[in-house]
Amino acid sequence: MTSWLLSLGSVGAVSLVSLAGLATLSLNETGARRLAALLVSFAVGALLGDAFIHLIPQAFERDAVPLRPSLLILGGMLLFFVVEKLLRHEHGLLHKHHHPDPEASARPELAAINVFGDAIHNFIDGVLIAASYLVSPALGVATTVAVLFHEIPQELGDFGILIHSGLRVRQAVLLNLVSASAAILGAITALLLGAVSGAAVTMVLIPVTAGGFVYIAAADLIPELQHDRTGRGLLLQVSLIALGMGVMGLLAILE
Repeated sequence: MTSWLLSLGSVGAVSLVSLAGLATLSLNETGARRLAALLVSFAVGALLGDAFIHLIPQAFERDAVPLRPSLLILGGMLLFFVVEKLLRHEHGLLHKHHHPDPEASARPELAAINVFGDAIHNFIDGVLIAASYLVSPALGVATTVAVLFHEIPQELGDFGILIHSGLRVRQAVLLNLVSASAAILGAITALLLGAVSGAAVTMVLIPVTAGGFVYIAAADLIPELQHDRTGRGLLLQVSLIALGMGVMGLLAILE
């Protein structure tokens, strides 16, 4: 029972980080979208940094067969490609036959696929936190702190992506919270299955999520950044991408 209380309490606290976007409520929509444009560059660095610095090394560390994580990473990229194609298909849920001018830049499929990827990531975090508490309370606390600091830059980037895709601030905050709640499901899954089975689940999901993050950053976000062709825009984007990568690298050192 102690493991359940500590695990659910920890993932609940981590999930609240998704409300970071509430800090922008004082901004008008124009200001929020300008901030989102900056956060998209940061998100590219954070997603790629998370994939290559955290998730992919973990995937190879957890699996004794090197080929398996490689195939799962590629499978994750293919999965996210298929999901986005289905969302954008003429009979898909998010397809629109007519695009009014005010919404011409809206990218609902980008919001959907980002929430999908983030939900899997949060599910993994929940599994890791609960599995750690099953080993010892001290390890559980250490894992929670690591995940908490890891989530802050991730959630800021996710919020920027959601605003950039056309959502309003309140909608973006709500979707971020829904996505973050997947950590609770992950924790419950680990607690029910036990530490060994939970580790087996994460062994598959970690490389799949890494592939998904690489796909979102490379296929969806970087092309969006190409619309700004000014020298100032290039310098700002490169700086923010590097900042996102640097934050993830620093977190890896601190962990």
